[in-house]
Amino acid sequence: MDKIGTGVALRAPHSGTWSCPTRRTLCERLRSVRKDAAAEFQRILDRPGNVLNSTLASLAHLGLGQALGVAGKKEKVRTAYQDFLQFRKDADPDIPILKQAKAEYAKLQ
Repeated sequence: MDKIGTGVALRAPHSGTWSCPTRRTLCERLRSVRKDAAAEFQRILDRPGNVLNSTLASLAHLGLGQALGVAGKKEKVRTAYQDFLQFRKDADPDIPILKQAKAEYAKLQ
């Protein structure tokens, strides 16, 4: 069980792995609820158990970029968005979160 400072305990499914909806919920909750979400996303990326090409790592890069944007750290924001877009370079370009990330990244240029 992991508390993320929102008073809500998050649990992995019984299989011991995070399901995609759980990952999405975690990332959304971190991005929208905590001002210090950048540290939480970085913690996800720093965990050796996270596979480098996993959905969780990809969404953590995007969340990190958005959280750093709130903190005003523009250069680090660009790097985080570049990492997310690199993960998703072969993805369907019509995926809404990818389209949104590309639009946000374009505004940084």
